[in-house]
Amino acid sequence: MDQVVCLRCMICGREYDPENVPYTCPSCGPEGILDVIYDYSLIARRFTKERLLSNRDLSIWRYLELLPLEPKKLRLPLHVGWTPLYQAEELGRDVGCPHLLVKDDGRNPTASFKDRASSIGVAKAIELGHQAITCASTGNAASSLSGVSASVGLRSFIFVPHNAPKAKVAQLLMYGAKVFLVQGTYDQAFDLCLEASREFGWYSRNTAFNPYLSEGKKTGALEICEQLGWRAPDTVFVSVGDGCIIGGLWKGFHDLLQLGFIDHMPRLVGVQAEGCQPIKHAFETCQAVKTVQPETMADSIAVGHPRDALKALRALRDSDGFMVAVSDQQILDAMGLLARKTGIFGEPAGVTGFAGLLKALSQERVDPSERVVVVVTGNGLKDVDSALRASPEPTEIEPSLEAVARELRGRS
Repeated sequence: MDQVVCLRCMICGREYDPENVPYTCPSCGPEGILDVIYDYSLIARRFTKERLLSNRDLSIWRYLELLPLEPKKLRLPLHVGWTPLYQAEELGRDVGCPHLLVKDDGRNPTASFKDRASSIGVAKAIELGHQAITCASTGNAASSLSGVSASVGLRSFIFVPHNAPKAKVAQLLMYGAKVFLVQGTYDQAFDLCLEASREFGWYSRNTAFNPYLSEGKKTGALEICEQLGWRAPDTVFVSVGDGCIIGGLWKGFHDLLQLGFIDHMPRLVGVQAEGCQPIKHAFETCQAVKTVQPETMADSIAVGHPRDALKALRALRDSDGFMVAVSDQQILDAMGLLARKTGIFGEPAGVTGFAGLLKALSQERVDPSERVVVVVTGNGLKDVDSALRASPEPTEIEPSLEAVARELRGRS
């Protein structure tokens, strides 16, 4: 892993050898999340646009030289990444953003963006010789980890709040994970998971606590730029819960800038639910992140104590970005509009970025000439109950052509 120089604390700046520190800064404790620092001059000799052109592996592993792994130990069968980036021209014209693109990460194996991070977490667990891995999640990271773990025979122990959507819990059980439904919040499940991992020696895939997860999520940014012919977009909208995805996207764009693959940093816009916006509040007030009680049906971003807030705030400030908060109703409306106009079916948290774009456009915070990418982070089948709330009622009829004709006349 000679491409990695060190792990650097986001709080105190101390640097550590990855072989000596597995998770967070020993001096700052769990809050001292670490950033992976690379030797870009070394990477530049191995990782070029020309080599990528001849690489037929259309997955996250095409960027292996930019990932903190030992290539010889990499053995993961699921195809993760290289999700489609759609030109949403009709939708863009309708909403006043004619150069709109939509990155649909609901097309990953377990139907969410989190497969990118889980693949890195599982690969790292295998590299380090672990037999079991664990995480706490509102749902998507859990189903992602259990699915990727199942593909390589790694045992997984999952902690989710008791009110996690049934579809996500069903995924966990089908993949064979040991599932703990915690009678409490996601934050309580997170803390319990950390205790259990220390007690039983499981490798922790927990957001922010494990410094390598952002490196998996940055592959979304690498793909966006490569799919656009190395022309970085102007602005990227994405939902924010723990802050790991927006922080990871920033890291990907940062890597490409350091390597000279792109010529500017896209403006990153984070979108939270109005009932759970601790990172937005911290960003706009320049204060420390304060824990809140989540009140939103967008379960994947219902995070009252965001663990990766430092990387999220860095992403916003360094990219000259901003935050938007949207209501649950705006999220439901965005689900329906996106599905009807593009055929992309996103879960509530998955389309929160699009809901944020709609609000930002109404506030004239986005120039219509900008090339904007919206990242859809999860598939709508993850939360069928919310999808039904966002949809009109079906029409029930008797089994006859006359009934169909009568219904059509009534609607004409």
